[in-house]
Amino acid sequence: MSFFKKIFGGGGDVSNNEKNAESSPFLPDEQLPIDELFITNFRKNGGKFLYCDTLPEIYEQFLNILEENDWFECEAICYDNKLFSLLDENKLNYNNPKNPNFILAGCENLIADEGSVLLSSNQIKQHKPNELPANIVIFATTSQIVKSKSDGLRYIKNKYNKEYPTNITTIKYFEKAKEEDFLHYGSAAKNLYLLLLEDL
Repeated sequence: MSFFKKIFGGGGDVSNNEKNAESSPFLPDEQLPIDELFITNFRKNGGKFLYCDTLPEIYEQFLNILEENDWFECEAICYDNKLFSLLDENKLNYNNPKNPNFILAGCENLIADEGSVLLSSNQIKQHKPNELPANIVIFATTSQIVKSKSDGLRYIKNKYNKEYPTNITTIKYFEKAKEEDFLHYGSAAKNLYLLLLEDL
């Protein structure tokens, strides 16, 4: 089905009543593609999603995030030298920051069934999620989307072979819960932007 048909609907499609008559409670529900499932759950959790086709678009969207939050001439945390150029280009200090406004990081994987971001010591060192700044900017690629947390852990095991990263954690809640319940207990809500680069 084309992208435009998904959004606007096809002219000659079967009516909803006919579709419901054909469906059976014994048939499995139609599954969303893994990337759509991730985006749906990520947005449901309150994450801000920015899709980019090229690296120059990543730089442009990062600049838009800085403008939106007035983060120019501020401090940031970044442990990934591949991302230093984003900070250098915008003259942001990331060497021993005293009061960082945000953290810029990559991730291990994006977990589709939770809409969460899987991080390890490679991105956040030994910091716990509640020790990180309230604002997080994540750079990831579409090839990093996996269905479940167990798929993400399997990916880490295969990727690192022997020297496994430590402090493996997920960040799932990107806005303060309207009603606190036991599922949110102990989790620190983060204002999270995801710069997602198409690489498939």
